[in-house]
Amino acid sequence: MLLYEHLADDFSSLIANGQIRPGERLPSVRHLAQQRNLSVSTVLQALRTLESKGLIEARPQSGFYVRGRGMRLVQGSSHDEVKPAVEVGLSGNLMKVLHQNESAGMAPFGSAIPAPQLLLAPKLNTLYSRIARTQPKLLAKSSHGHVNEDKLVRALMRRYLEWGTHLHSDEIIITNSCTEAMMLCLRAVTREGDTVAVESPTYYLMLQLLEAMGLKALEIPTHPSTGISVAALELATRNNAVAACLLIPNGSNPLGCVASDDNKRAIAKLLAQRNIPLIEDDLYGDICHSKQSNTSANNSANGHPRPIYSFDESGNTMLCSSFSKTVSPGLRLGFVAGGKRAADVLFQKTVNSGNTNAITQNVLAELIESRGFDLHLRSLRRKLSDQIARTRDAVERHFPTETRITDPQGGFVLWIELPEGINTMNTHALAVKEKIAFVPGALFSPSGNYSNFLRLACGHPWSPQLDDAVKRLGAIVGKQ
Repeated sequence: MLLYEHLADDFSSLIANGQIRPGERLPSVRHLAQQRNLSVSTVLQALRTLESKGLIEARPQSGFYVRGRGMRLVQGSSHDEVKPAVEVGLSGNLMKVLHQNESAGMAPFGSAIPAPQLLLAPKLNTLYSRIARTQPKLLAKSSHGHVNEDKLVRALMRRYLEWGTHLHSDEIIITNSCTEAMMLCLRAVTREGDTVAVESPTYYLMLQLLEAMGLKALEIPTHPSTGISVAALELATRNNAVAACLLIPNGSNPLGCVASDDNKRAIAKLLAQRNIPLIEDDLYGDICHSKQSNTSANNSANGHPRPIYSFDESGNTMLCSSFSKTVSPGLRLGFVAGGKRAADVLFQKTVNSGNTNAITQNVLAELIESRGFDLHLRSLRRKLSDQIARTRDAVERHFPTETRITDPQGGFVLWIELPEGINTMNTHALAVKEKIAFVPGALFSPSGNYSNFLRLACGHPWSPQLDDAVKRLGAIVGKQ
């Protein structure tokens, strides 16, 4: 046997007998080379051999990890059928679930918020203190006509330009969150009773917005790997049946899919031709982490796939985002690039909440322009990718074999399909007694689809306690 074959054989044996478990990281290439007195090229050849056999996988900027047993993937819809629009009425059940998930001592698989230690609260504290001290006039600043701090607008424009997206300063409106940004856009382009097209499944907070505003939801089939069906969207938007679209093409929640550039371009063209406003949620753009999400030639090293907005030359797309998943959820600061409807969105912002805190805007501007911010994002993506893989491995080990699971390209949630006949609202009631949080699948559909699905958030560093919680949740599922 050649040297690399000996090394590959050694690791094959360690994996086979369970000494290195699925989800565990192998030693670094440099460490293995020094430990085994081998060249780096020999070690890499051994690792590629293991990878070709499906025993390990390479994770971007993180290293090599042992693969799980390969639980089947969630399957997308096999057809492009579009069912009639429905009124949204899920807030009662949703608020109950969210309240229970936030009870003390719950295993944190419910809320899609990274653990505090992964974010930048200490850095924010320092910046708030310095800026409040050196620029005290910001505390008294208020305006109904000028809601933006120019420093933050310039910082946002520079960041988006890095991945091929040109924002115009006169269309940017700073908001109190991504949620407020989407709400303002909806208010600008819809009236009560209108129909809004959404992905299916889609983020429950979007559905809450539609419910609160008296809007109907039209579910468009969405594939866990490729995103929303362009064919179904084309069918749904004929004959003026849809007043607006509300989509998450980068790191869709809960599927974690990233639409291809070709599909993004097609969506932009279709909706512009039909003059149907697109409200695009790009909240997870900075934490897309798979190879598929980084194929665009215009992507920068920070791994942010281009939004649909960047393919739309008509101004029809309104791009919404915030920094709650990458900096701090307590920051409460987002923005919208409103395209040709920026003036209408600004009017809604003015009459609904006025300007956003000036100190916070300056704090964020300094933070995202600092030399360490991209390093933080790279580190955050690595950590979230590792947490996804470890949670996924635990589900594979502890859930029934019939279970299906997603392989997300962005964000940090897993969408899990359980055997038919299981109602995850009932599963949640049992899990709460075991102090385990998650979100039942029916809350991601206005028509109550996905009753045998659930979403697990992977925002916290892996631990034996989390592994035990997944094991106990798997036992609950197995008994149903």
